[in-house]
Amino acid sequence: MKKLPFLIGAFAVAAMLNAGPALAETTLKAIAFIPKTHPVMWGSRAWTDEVNAAMKGDLQINYVGGPEIVPRFEQHEAVKSGVLDMAFIVGSDLQDRIPEAQAMVLSRLNPTQERESGFFDYLDGLFQERMNTKLIGRMQMSAFYLWTNIVPTKLGDLDGLKMRTAALYDRLMKHYGMIPVTMNSPEVYTALERGVVDGFGWPNTGVVKLGWAKHVKAAIDLPFFEWSNLYGVMNLDRWNELSEATRQKLMDLTIAFEPKMVAYYRGQETKEWEALTAAGVQRVKFSDAENEDYLASAYGLEWTALEGKIGAETVVQLKKLTGN
Repeated sequence: MKKLPFLIGAFAVAAMLNAGPALAETTLKAIAFIPKTHPVMWGSRAWTDEVNAAMKGDLQINYVGGPEIVPRFEQHEAVKSGVLDMAFIVGSDLQDRIPEAQAMVLSRLNPTQERESGFFDYLDGLFQERMNTKLIGRMQMSAFYLWTNIVPTKLGDLDGLKMRTAALYDRLMKHYGMIPVTMNSPEVYTALERGVVDGFGWPNTGVVKLGWAKHVKAAIDLPFFEWSNLYGVMNLDRWNELSEATRQKLMDLTIAFEPKMVAYYRGQETKEWEALTAAGVQRVKFSDAENEDYLASAYGLEWTALEGKIGAETVVQLKKLTGN
């Protein structure tokens, strides 16, 4: 009988020695380029929730906030260096490092088609090579508009308007004589209220909820850059530390998520226009000739600027990859 405790102990030791190491759950910290609660950021929140639900015990995303944690224009470098694991950010902030990322907003393809055309893989390679980051996928879609505190009837009416801008709108605004004013989105309401700006460039998402609709009278109803440029990225070293199975599952979830994200934002656009109309915001267009000039300029100015940075040959390649 004295041998029994010894045998039990021996079996316990053997079991511990033969057992492989426990697979610990990996937690990644993520932030957004604007406040995470902003309506534009729904896709990043929904994606995070889906990943956390599907990958519990394997991988979790701790979505901690936005630019109050790391300023917007420092976030790409923070992911590159590994200070941040992940970020939901926009390609327009990378024009000096990955100018090709600007083609995201110029794309005529949906996210699924971009993966099929090779555009996603092309950009992913550039992100890995130049920024030590892994491109995960698109997190938002919505066309962009210009919003004004006047009701313009012709393109000439835009001349001289002070407009809140981002790199995405600068060339178009300057082309029609507007004065771009750079500021972060949380500052826009006060700037409109005090007359610092006469309008802004933005999707229709959130214009009512953020209170901006109170201070504008019209939206130029000629949407451009339909596919936005908001995406998720991960530090490449952290990506490579994940198991192959974890990486594959994460990408499979993202690929399945993107069409749902598109459907959500399509529905939201319709609801937003209903709310904007109720708030008294008019949707305006110009003459057929001016409408054509406006949209041709929105895309043409960006392709021309991009060609100056990366060359005509690369632009031809990007146009093919993006369905232009």
